[in-house]
Amino acid sequence: MKKHEFYLKRCIQLAKNATGNTYPNPLVGSVIVYQDEIIGEGWHQKAGEPHAEVNAINSVNDKSLLKKSTIYVSLEPCSHFGKTPPCSDLIIAHKIKRVVIGTMDPFAKVKGRGIQKLLSAGCDVVLGVLEKESQELNKRFFTFHQHERPYVILKWAQTQDGFIAPETQDQREPVWITNSSSKQLVHKWRSEEQSILVGTQTAIKDNPKLNTRLWEGNNPVRVVLDQNLRIPKASHLFDGTIKTIVITELNTEIPPALEKENLIIEKVDFQLNLAEEICKVLYRHELQSVIIEGGKKTLQTFIDTNLWNEARVFTGKKLFKTGTKAPTFTGKIIENLMIDNDQLEIYRNGL
Repeated sequence: MKKHEFYLKRCIQLAKNATGNTYPNPLVGSVIVYQDEIIGEGWHQKAGEPHAEVNAINSVNDKSLLKKSTIYVSLEPCSHFGKTPPCSDLIIAHKIKRVVIGTMDPFAKVKGRGIQKLLSAGCDVVLGVLEKESQELNKRFFTFHQHERPYVILKWAQTQDGFIAPETQDQREPVWITNSSSKQLVHKWRSEEQSILVGTQTAIKDNPKLNTRLWEGNNPVRVVLDQNLRIPKASHLFDGTIKTIVITELNTEIPPALEKENLIIEKVDFQLNLAEEICKVLYRHELQSVIIEGGKKTLQTFIDTNLWNEARVFTGKKLFKTGTKAPTFTGKIIENLMIDNDQLEIYRNGL
């Protein structure tokens, strides 16, 4: 089993190369081993492109060795025709008799069917090697398919004395609590998630762009809460450069200024469980993850409903003495590190 774990770790390592680029597909890595030596490896790089198993098989120079090899894959090989043919069929076609799998695929069109197809073809299948780690790799994908909602990441920065915003803010620019390295890290995070959400007050006070201008990568879908459509129509969020979902309660005609190709209006009842209603909207738009960037009211809404998976909390060196207090929550710290002179704590919910 230790040998299997070694090769599965390599699969997971390979899969992470494509973080943020495979949506709506999961991250998957694969290696092929012959006589305790890796002879092929690959990972799924982008939706619509070949899957990990295909890339691993294609990387093997001597294909005659495949029938005497073991293929390792972090997620159950697919069994259905999507944008690419089934990987389970490819494994069978190359007569690879031993298949070691990290975890079963929760997607309804797979969900054990790939394993069953391999078993029916006479393959020796080992399932559940580094299962927890393999599921962690695809925590967004699993949350989306098992709970029908996105993976929710809370993020905020607070001062040494526990404030996330000063009492007064004169200009329409954010008041930065953290350093430039932390700011760049946040943009990297944005490139890895499918959507990012702010509330009305944050949109009005900070006029954020919510893009990845400090990191090379995909821009997340912008989501903004605007119950009564109070955000100025000249705001960056309404510039049409990035797909933006406006969640409102108004049943009036949409203002002409918001009638743009990249702007989508979604109406919900703000008197219901708002966090749940937001998650329903994001699920309908097939968004597997969301970063909640605040402010306090929006963050606390998700905390109080217990609809969050991670909280990423920066603490800078500044002191405000008065202002908006940071959200209150309980969670388990899974990581604690310094980003230059900022402290970053990452929490998990429900562990």
